[in-house]
Amino acid sequence: MPGGAESRIDARLLETVRATVLSDAGPLTPSRVAAAVQASGKVLGTAGALAAVDSISAELNGLGPLQPLIRDPLVTDIFVNAPDSVWFDRGRGLERAPVAFVGETQVRALAARLVAAGGRRLDDSSPCVDVRLDGGYRIHAVLPPISTAGTLLSVRIRRESVFSMDELGRGGMFGPLVRDVLERIVARRLSFLISGATGSGKTTLLATLLGLCLPGERLVLIEDASELNPVHPHVVSLESRHTNIEGGGAVDLAELVRQALRMRPDRLVVGECRGAEVRELLMAMNTGHTGAGGTIHANTAAAVPARLTALGALAGMGADAVRLQAVSAVDAVVHLERTRQGRQVASVGLVVGNGPELAVTAALEAAGQELLAGPAWPELAERLGLDAHDGPGTGRSALISAGP
Repeated sequence: MPGGAESRIDARLLETVRATVLSDAGPLTPSRVAAAVQASGKVLGTAGALAAVDSISAELNGLGPLQPLIRDPLVTDIFVNAPDSVWFDRGRGLERAPVAFVGETQVRALAARLVAAGGRRLDDSSPCVDVRLDGGYRIHAVLPPISTAGTLLSVRIRRESVFSMDELGRGGMFGPLVRDVLERIVARRLSFLISGATGSGKTTLLATLLGLCLPGERLVLIEDASELNPVHPHVVSLESRHTNIEGGGAVDLAELVRQALRMRPDRLVVGECRGAEVRELLMAMNTGHTGAGGTIHANTAAAVPARLTALGALAGMGADAVRLQAVSAVDAVVHLERTRQGRQVASVGLVVGNGPELAVTAALEAAGQELLAGPAWPELAERLGLDAHDGPGTGRSALISAGP
């Protein structure tokens, strides 16, 4: 990981070079930046010149001081809390980054430029903005006084490469039995939700599982911001649209679900169920669209029913309506957690209707590094074509993860 010295650059030199390279039309290239540095009269050695070219190119056309961080393929999120407080996540929890900004002005300028590149504006009239940029970046920025400590900037990075099941297993997300269960959930077209907290790996696992779908299946993905990129030959992606400057033109997830149903999906996938679109998704799952999938924020698998009920209420659905729809629409819930060892499948459960209540009954649960069978294991095993006796405690699956 590059050190903080290379991420800093003299502000006066930056402004001089910025004015030089932007004074005439043409693409920003390293050679133009190098020429501008030379024209400024600044004497730099070979290493210094290369570092200046990288830093200025990043400042004018990249992520500024954050650019060195994205060179690590494991980094998925970057957070700027203050000029000297930058954090990143590469799967092991938040880590302090060895980079810093010159000051608040530089943080705000970078945030405004990135938001503008996404076709929106960041100013006092629009102090909180979320945009997606080419290259797989999702940018979220907040200005003072909404943010009490200065400009806040969050960067979510969508990597073009998708992890294979082998890679996720080696990384400790699951062991042999859980892997077999996940693969059979997809193969047998059970509809499922992947739950977990922010950054627990929901999108990562969903993208990998979608890659297991048969090549002849048509996948229609619906997302608020495009993050899923499964390795599959037939993928159609729909993305919601925010209101424009005049306050119109919005297309929400609920509308996208309705549109997707006209596109003859073999697999209907909602990247994240977060609002009224849950009504359309549950209805779609109940009209023959088996094998559907999605993610949902929840602290535990047992909390998913309450989350579905709350989202259903946003769409005008009563608790009974949500229960009836969910019990017949959603088969399984796969819950992820972040541990000291990394992201891990903490449980797999079945959605059931216990009388008037919607619930998730555990089939497999993690207890430390041990994998235990829950009350729903025999039923899940039967639906997946597994022998219920060939489960936790058999030696085949004593550990929930095969990774370090």
